[in-house]
Amino acid sequence: QVQLVESGGGLVQPGGSLRLSCAASGSIGSTYAMRWYRQAPGNQRQLVAAITNGGTITYADSVKGRFTISRDNAKNSVYLQMRSLKPEDTAVYYCYADYVTRGVWGQGTLVTVSS
Repeated sequence: QVQLVESGGGLVQPGGSLRLSCAASGSIGSTYAMRWYRQAPGNQRQLVAAITNGGTITYADSVKGRFTISRDNAKNSVYLQMRSLKPEDTAVYYCYADYVTRGVWGQGTLVTVSS
């Protein structure tokens, strides 16, 4: 069973940047897509960004132009570069590997945007 480990979260001031990483213990080359989700306190988990194995990328409207998703199959990793962060970006960010017939979640990494 592949495991996902997120890293890179932390406390950042509004307008700042963070880069999240998601490292898989096995190959992500057979995934249909890798996705980043986030969940703020009291809210449902929502999709932030997705990248298919073919390189098709989608973003939530709330992060378009500020966040960039990328993947490196050779390193079995996916990344989320976050810029111009806002307080409303505060959440636990989760990595998700979509293998079509099954999915794997990471444990999450907390991002707090506050002055």
